[in-house]
Amino acid sequence: MRPLSLLIAMLLTMNAYAQTPAETDPNLWLEAVEDAKALDWVKAQNAYSVDELTRSGDFKRIQARTLQILDSDARIPYVDKQGEFFYNFWRDATSVRGLWRRTTLAEFRKAEPSWELVLDIDQLAKEENENWVFAGADCLEPQYRRCLISLSRGGADANVVREFDTVDKAFVKGGFVLTEAKSNVSWIDQNTVFVGTDFGPGSMTDSGYPRVAKRWKRGTPLLAADPVFEGDAKDVAAYAYADTTPGFERQGLLRQTTFFTNEAYFLHDGTTIKLAKPDDAEISTHREWLFVQLRSDWEVNGKIWAGGSLLATKYDDFLSGKRNFEALFTPGPRTSLAGFTATRHHLILNELDNVRNRLYVLTPGADGWKREPLPGMPEFGAIGVNAVDSNESDAYFITITDFLTPTSLYYGEVGQGAPKKLKSLPGFFETAGLAVSQHEAKSADGTRVPYFQVSAKDLKLNGQNPTVLYGYGGFEVSMTPSYSAGIGEAWLEKGGVWVVANIRGGGEFGPKWHQAALKANRNKAYEDFIAVAEDLINRKITSTPHLGTMGGSNGGLLMGNMLTMRPDLFGAIVCQVPLLDMRRYHTLLAGASWMGEYGDPDKAEEWAFLKKYSPYHNVKNDVSYPRTLFTTSTRDDRVHPGHARKMVAKMKDQGHDVLYYENIEGGHGGAANNAQRAFMTALAWTFFARELR
Repeated sequence: MRPLSLLIAMLLTMNAYAQTPAETDPNLWLEAVEDAKALDWVKAQNAYSVDELTRSGDFKRIQARTLQILDSDARIPYVDKQGEFFYNFWRDATSVRGLWRRTTLAEFRKAEPSWELVLDIDQLAKEENENWVFAGADCLEPQYRRCLISLSRGGADANVVREFDTVDKAFVKGGFVLTEAKSNVSWIDQNTVFVGTDFGPGSMTDSGYPRVAKRWKRGTPLLAADPVFEGDAKDVAAYAYADTTPGFERQGLLRQTTFFTNEAYFLHDGTTIKLAKPDDAEISTHREWLFVQLRSDWEVNGKIWAGGSLLATKYDDFLSGKRNFEALFTPGPRTSLAGFTATRHHLILNELDNVRNRLYVLTPGADGWKREPLPGMPEFGAIGVNAVDSNESDAYFITITDFLTPTSLYYGEVGQGAPKKLKSLPGFFETAGLAVSQHEAKSADGTRVPYFQVSAKDLKLNGQNPTVLYGYGGFEVSMTPSYSAGIGEAWLEKGGVWVVANIRGGGEFGPKWHQAALKANRNKAYEDFIAVAEDLINRKITSTPHLGTMGGSNGGLLMGNMLTMRPDLFGAIVCQVPLLDMRRYHTLLAGASWMGEYGDPDKAEEWAFLKKYSPYHNVKNDVSYPRTLFTTSTRDDRVHPGHARKMVAKMKDQGHDVLYYENIEGGHGGAANNAQRAFMTALAWTFFARELR
């Protein structure tokens, strides 16, 4: 697919309401990310937490086993087809920062493929004395020789971009180069790109993304590039892009006005054409087709298309003013569209039915689109599907997994029967005595909230089982079953119970499930999560002393609210890369881009509800809180580490016993390599083992 709208990885800067934060926040100094005083505070907190958690045998065992799993050669080497080659990025114990490598399909089918090295990130980092993290490559079709390589320092969202030659296996001298910024770049042809980056003052939005898009020709200075499109400073971002599909070359513009709304344009015959669509609809193209994915109801020529639907029409027909849509998917009460991918002649829909994936093949014909199930799919499990090469074939890759079934990778072609298994993970933990079940809790307003439980088949219903409840509940992200060797080895094998909640704010039941917990209704997500926790206790799965909870990013905000709203409900909390200060979140890094999700704290009427779920403002010194471990990353340039820093400082000043660890690298993912990831994993599970048993 060629999305016209990019989902920017989460959360913009505005004026303070009433008193300035500097007047009211004694911990403001901790927002200075690289300040020596702030880093000294971080190091002191890290030392305290490391001293407590790493001395145990549990920590050493979990760390060693997790690293062994992460570095294992038995992992599936996922690939991306670029021309005649299949590319893979691989990290292991020898290649800590990773190898960008390639092979052929014939080799990839083998149990142990032969790989051709293209770029060694460890070697590059050593040569340049930089902590490079590989952040992807955009290669120019159809030759796929020239690529724009993105490199991040320490895993941050901001990247350096360099042109690379996959034949010479070297960076192009005098090629396209962008210095560190949250840039976007798109090939037009071998000598021209669309680029959005930090061109200087006024060129970035308040969210820290490009506001200006330009056409940049090879050999000319970046600042001399021709402007083609501008957004507003209060927008999330503005983009220009090119679809280089042979025979269907197109250029487009996108103004991302909020996280969930956009204006889309096509550059057609020298004119700019705005697409007449709902602002919250997503547009994508494939060859002659244009697809519209709706978040809200849309009335067209007297007909109402339901929010959550996927519509199709001919691209040329749409530009000419025709509105002869066909619905390829219409949501039901418990069904939603998880995604779709286009092969050369077909569309494969990935639907969620009560949080279970179902795949269907759609084929256009003279009488409309024909729909049939994709053969060979399991009844239960999480399924992902991607076209191998949408320009050349009807081949596709499928991944199938669930909580207890190691992930398998399949290769198939539409019309050729069931896909064939190519690769599988080994079983990294013992599952023979475990079972998966799905349950429902009733939220405060009566809404049925599903959740998955993974536990021993013969679990004793005595309220004493150590249990960890995980949630997210935001940005239309769905929580589906997945195999996690780390959770299995560190927790399930030791008798723990793992629970995943499908609360409102997510996308499990489509846009309406997400929209039900926006802004002033954010409490619905928290009420849902509380209902699941209480249901676990009522079913005697666990009890407060044995019930822990974990979440990160928006899920970290969820954790902060569980801490402040229901400190009586949980025995321990792990709060990862969190938002916590909802008064200032929009002034920190990418925060302003999330105001469509949370609200604008500079508006008195919106701060009135925001302050109710701002954990930093609701923690009190006279309340007994469950033991909490806060983790974040210095190099997270999405959710500012100041959120976690300030929360911990405030709680410690109030006399609360909390733990804190800040990884110096890692970006929003919290870790930049497998060793760091293993360390962070071991901290969390050691903490739960100590607090919940």
